[in-house]
Amino acid sequence: MAKGMREIKRAIRSKQNMKQITKAMEMVAASKLRRAQMAAESARPYADKLKEVVGSIAAGTKGVKHPMLETREVKKTGYLVITSDRGLAGGYNANVLRKVMAEIREKHSSPAEYSIFVIGRKGRDFFKKRNVPILEEVTGLSDSPTFSDIKSIAAAAVANFENGSYDQLFLVYNQFKNAMTQIPTVKRLLPMEDVSVETTAAYEYEPSAEGVLEVLLPKYAETLIYSAVLDGKASEFGARMTAMSSATKNATKMINELTLSYNRARQASITQEISEIVAGANANA
Repeated sequence: MAKGMREIKRAIRSKQNMKQITKAMEMVAASKLRRAQMAAESARPYADKLKEVVGSIAAGTKGVKHPMLETREVKKTGYLVITSDRGLAGGYNANVLRKVMAEIREKHSSPAEYSIFVIGRKGRDFFKKRNVPILEEVTGLSDSPTFSDIKSIAAAAVANFENGSYDQLFLVYNQFKNAMTQIPTVKRLLPMEDVSVETTAAYEYEPSAEGVLEVLLPKYAETLIYSAVLDGKASEFGARMTAMSSATKNATKMINELTLSYNRARQASITQEISEIVAGANANA
């Protein structure tokens, strides 16, 4: 009985240590989530303004043409997949990777029909284990990524569409709704379907509207990729905070159950000792 009680006490201490760790990780994730939300929200006005200018040019210039605005026959598709470098975030990575693999299985019969760009170590390792070809990868992003951190992969993804390496480009990421909800999303980035906006602003372009569009459209696409990365970071911290909160609650439940078992075992041990003392006293009487 004493041996069993020692094992229960050891298990209780182990779960208490685990609870301390998961609670600390939950608090850290909550702190990082607030910063990530602020970063995602602060990036939106810039993207909105770019869309306004691009839409104004596209709507106000007759016969304007650009590869990023033109739909063509789809022979090959590009996917830019955004995951995290670390785990312990519930279904954050699994959900988005399951989503992109479902898309690939549904739309493509061979690896020659698609190309993968991936952000995050979890996504990179997932695709490498399945021998899925990766054109370019970025890992080791900070908790507060800057545009320069993903500039190379964003520019490469856009440039490969422009030069005809593939005929459409999709973003696959977790769209942040709140700390409890992150939605795995497949969003077509290129060709751009709707850049038209209602605006009363009048713009003059130098040297020409087409020249400005040539520069702004790639920047706008890269900005949308960066916004998705920031959204993904907020989703990651929200998912991690939720997962650690759940782990803390489970640890608390296990501690309560083990404590109840320990008290019962201790009570049984005391009862047995009393019974032995009484039996001994009766024998000596």
